[in-house]
Amino acid sequence: MNHKKLLALLFSGIFMSACGTAPTNNGPANVSAGNTGTATAPQTLTVVERPQSVKDKMAARGEQDEAKPTLKILEPRADSTINSSTVKVKLELSGDLKGYKPMMDEATHTGNHIHVILDNQPYEAYYNLDQEFELRNVVDGTHTLRLFPSRPWHESFKNEGAFQMVKFTVKSGGGDANKPTTTNSGNTMANASNANASVKPTPEGKDMQNSTAGQVDPKKPLLTYSRPKGEYKGDDTNAVMIDFWLENAKLTGDGGEYRVRYSVDSGEAKYIDKWDPIWLSGWTAGKHTVKLELVDKDGNVVDNGGYNSTTREITITK
Repeated sequence: MNHKKLLALLFSGIFMSACGTAPTNNGPANVSAGNTGTATAPQTLTVVERPQSVKDKMAARGEQDEAKPTLKILEPRADSTINSSTVKVKLELSGDLKGYKPMMDEATHTGNHIHVILDNQPYEAYYNLDQEFELRNVVDGTHTLRLFPSRPWHESFKNEGAFQMVKFTVKSGGGDANKPTTTNSGNTMANASNANASVKPTPEGKDMQNSTAGQVDPKKPLLTYSRPKGEYKGDDTNAVMIDFWLENAKLTGDGGEYRVRYSVDSGEAKYIDKWDPIWLSGWTAGKHTVKLELVDKDGNVVDNGGYNSTTREITITK
């Protein structure tokens, strides 16, 4: 082989190596490190039966899940005006309780509790009804408070009298409209070590987001978003519950004319036709949005203060 042919073969090999096609990766996209970004991997969600872990908890609770707890709001009073940015919430629990009592287990930090919802913000859990619950940094304006009893795994009781709602006004309360939400503080629980101390334990409570109520009509159909909420880790990611409270409405599967429409990450709309929680399996790691809407027989959102269409962001950490 002469010198010119050898050089031609050499340059040809180098060119082929540099310009060769890279291997194609058809696998799912990776989720950003630490599961802090929006989920990008494709997911297929499936409705599954109540998880065995929940069934086991129900079995251990005896008759509690057959209870019919009813609530009465003692404070704030309906249509009252409060001259403080801290709003005290005081409730009375009654009904056929069958042993049901809100209380936090200090070992697991779970237990029966009340879902407390200011305007259309995510709920806060209220465990000790012997003490008031504080809504802190509530800005001036008209507000709506919604409450209902819940189980340790956040499934609501759906009996008559469980749901209560009250409207009140904060005036000259001094709340800071620019103050950010305290997202990482959680509820401030009473310290058991101070139970016999002369200093009164700090009430449960939460700094609230800057919000005011829509024009809610208590006689019209109302959907109250409850779950999912927050971050899910470990076994809790296997099946995530969707749960809500319905007032003045029946779903088609219960003999009514309404449906609850839900979608995840702006995907295909699906429907819930009986007022029961559902569990969804197949979540990928990352952030997701869940939207719940109360719609009529024609698929139109039923308006009531803007609360019948609610979107929440949750995080799945694998």
